[in-house]
Amino acid sequence: MASSDSPIRALPKEYLEDATVAAPDTIYTASNGTPVPHPYEVQRAGENGPLLLQDFHLIDLLSHFDRERIPERVVHAKGSGAHGIFKVTKPLDDICLADMFSTEGKETPLTVRFSTVGGESGSHDCARDPRGFSVKFKTEEGNWDVVANNTPVFFLRDPAKFPHFIHTQKRDPSTHLTHADDSTMFWDYLSQNPESIHQVMILMGDRGIPKGYRKMHGYYGHSLKLINKSGEWVYAQFHFISNQGTDFITQEDSNNYGPDFAQKDLYGAIESGDFPSWKLCVQTMTPKQAEVLFEEQKINVLDLTHIWPHKQFPLREIGTMELNRNAINYFAEVEQAAYNPSHMVPGIEPSADPVLQSRLFSYADTHRHRVGANYQQLPVNQPKTRYHKSSFQRDGSMAFYNHGQAPNYLSSIAPISFKPRVMDVDQTHGEFVGRAVAFLSEIRPEDFNGPRALWEKVFSEDAKQRMIKNMSGHMENCREKEIIKRQIAIFREVSPDIATRLEKATGIKGYPGIADLQFNGTHNGMAKSEKNRSANGVKPPLYFGTNQNAGPVPTTHAGINGAKGTNGNSNGHANGH
Repeated sequence: MASSDSPIRALPKEYLEDATVAAPDTIYTASNGTPVPHPYEVQRAGENGPLLLQDFHLIDLLSHFDRERIPERVVHAKGSGAHGIFKVTKPLDDICLADMFSTEGKETPLTVRFSTVGGESGSHDCARDPRGFSVKFKTEEGNWDVVANNTPVFFLRDPAKFPHFIHTQKRDPSTHLTHADDSTMFWDYLSQNPESIHQVMILMGDRGIPKGYRKMHGYYGHSLKLINKSGEWVYAQFHFISNQGTDFITQEDSNNYGPDFAQKDLYGAIESGDFPSWKLCVQTMTPKQAEVLFEEQKINVLDLTHIWPHKQFPLREIGTMELNRNAINYFAEVEQAAYNPSHMVPGIEPSADPVLQSRLFSYADTHRHRVGANYQQLPVNQPKTRYHKSSFQRDGSMAFYNHGQAPNYLSSIAPISFKPRVMDVDQTHGEFVGRAVAFLSEIRPEDFNGPRALWEKVFSEDAKQRMIKNMSGHMENCREKEIIKRQIAIFREVSPDIATRLEKATGIKGYPGIADLQFNGTHNGMAKSEKNRSANGVKPPLYFGTNQNAGPVPTTHAGINGAKGTNGNSNGHANGH
C-alpha cells in the first residue's frame, strides 16, 4: 500500500506547490499581488480623521472577509476528510469493465469525506446520527463518486420524502430546538412512515454513535449495475469494511468526548503514520435472481430500506482503500470537496432505485448552488484522466480551465475527438413503457423481516438493553404521547418484545399493531379497513396495489443482456443459501 509520500496524488501539482510553500518564503501582498508594508495599516484623513475609500488594501480585506463563508451543506454539514489510495487485490474484470478494477495492483488516488448528517457545521461529532461515507475515486477514466453512509439501509424509499424528513431532523421552526431537547418532530415523522424502522433500530443501537470515523463500515445502500465487456450486467451493492474493526460510544459516555473527536482521531492517526484502511467488497445479483428474490422473499433490490442476505449473496473482495495524507488546507480540500452519485465511469451504471435516481440530480444541483457552476474545476474535484479532457461547458462564475480557443460547439473546422463506445446503454437499462403514475410506496409485512432479524439474530442482550434505553430516553423529549403510541405499534410489528420493553421504559401503552392505523406518509398495506389503507386518507391512484412497491417482476428485465448474466460468485442465490 502506498505511503504518505506516494507520487500518486489526488490533487494537482499546481495546487500542491501553492499549498506547501513555507510562510517565510512568501511576501505579504494585497489580492492583486501588490506588496503591502504592514497588514494592519490603514489610510486616514489625518491622524484622527475618517478612513479613505481609496485604501484598496483595507477595502479588499474587508470585502473578502465578508464573503469567506460559502453556504454549509443542508445535510452532512459537519465533516472530516483525507486523501489516499485504492489498490486492487482481486480484479473484477469478469463482471465489470471499469478500468480501475481491471488488474491486480492497480492504484487509484482518492479523496474521502466522512460526516454526520443532521447537525450544523459546528455540531458535535458524537451526536447520535448516521454518518456519511463519501469517496471520490480519481480514475483514469474520470471521477467515480461513491456517496454512501455507515448504515446499509435508510429511513425512506420514496424520494419526495427526503426534504421533509431532513426538516424533522433539524431545528424546530418555532422553538429553534434540536431533537436532543425536543424530539417531537423526529418521532412524528417516523411514526407516520414505518418503512424507516430498520434504520431507526440501527440509529438507536450501538452503531448510532461510532467511535470515530476510522471504526465504522461504509455502505452504498443503493443497487448499482456493473457491466462487463460482453455487455452483460449484474446488480451490485458496494461495502467498505473497516480494517480497524468497529467500535461505538454509549450515549452516557458521549459527553466525555470533545465536539471534534472524530476529526481529531482521524487527523491524528494519519499524521502519526497509523493509516486507516477499508476493504472494498461487492455483492452481486443477476436480474433473474433479483426477480426470484422478490417473488419468493419479497426483498426488493430497488428499495433502499431492504438489505441483500449475505449468505445468498456473499461479499466479494475487490481491493483496499488506505487514507495516508491529511488535507493541507481544510476548506480547499474538504469543505469544497463535492461528491455526486451521478459521477460514474464506464462499466458502472445506476439502477432504477427511485431514491438513487433523485440523488443523481440533487447532488450536482446542490454543488452548483453552494460552491459554484465550475465547482469541478477546483483542485480537489478535478478529474485526473489519462487523456486531455474537454467539453462544451464554458464560462460561468470563476471559470479557470475554459478550454482556450477550442470551439464551444461540435465543430467541423476543429473537431473534437471521441472514444469508441464500450457499452450499450440500450442493453443495460430496461425498456420502460407505460402511463405516468403517481407513485407512493406502501408498508407491507416483508418490511419488518430485516429489522426483526437485526433484533433476534444480531443484537446481543446487552445491545438490546442499550437500544431500549437510548430510545426511551430520546422519547422523553417528545411532547405528544400519541406519537409514541404509534411508534410502539410499529415496533410491535418487528417484535412484541421490543414493544413490551418500550412500554415498560416509557410508561406509555402502545397500540396493538398497525392494522388499525392510517399513516400520512405511506399507504398501509396491512390495514384491516380500506379507509386506513391509503396515505392520509387521500383517494389512491389507479396503479395502487398492482406491483407491491415496484419490485422487479419477470417482465422487468425482458430483452436485455443482463437477464442471462452471471454474478461472479461461486455460491450465489442459484446454488446456495
